[in-house]
Amino acid sequence: MIERISSLIIPLLVLIVVGYGIFKKINVYDVFVDGATESFDMVLTMFPCLLGMIFGINIFLKSDVLNYVFTFLKPLFSRLNVPIEIFPMMILRPISGSSSLAILNNLFAHYGPDSFIGRLASVIQGSTDTTFYILTLYFGSIGIKKIRYSLWAGLAADVIGIVSAVVIVNLFFGA
Repeated sequence: MIERISSLIIPLLVLIVVGYGIFKKINVYDVFVDGATESFDMVLTMFPCLLGMIFGINIFLKSDVLNYVFTFLKPLFSRLNVPIEIFPMMILRPISGSSSLAILNNLFAHYGPDSFIGRLASVIQGSTDTTFYILTLYFGSIGIKKIRYSLWAGLAADVIGIVSAVVIVNLFFGA
């Protein structure tokens, strides 16, 4: 029953929009074509920003820098009762939502969603944002060049989200 309803939602939504356009005597097809034409300009504006971000992420991941950072930070993380396995997610979450989601999925597969690591990773995923993605894609696509304060505010919010997640998960689910 739920599958049937969910498969009908989008066609019904399109039908409602087209019906509303016809009711308001709007040429729905021409408006759709105009919108699709405008979207090409937006895609062309956003593509270089997105390509640069993906290129930077791949260089970071392929350089194997994370292994050196792991070795250096492992004693500090163990003192703070934070599993080092969470570190890649902490680093990549502000950069890319899909890569942090892939890390979350791997943590779930290896440790389970109800483990301390799974819960901590879930709370971090929900309490942080993709700061660099937002700044690169959205600010870059509309031509905002002065991002300094937005960058610091976004990164501060991410750090506060991560620290809060560690404190709250340790309080409620202590390892």
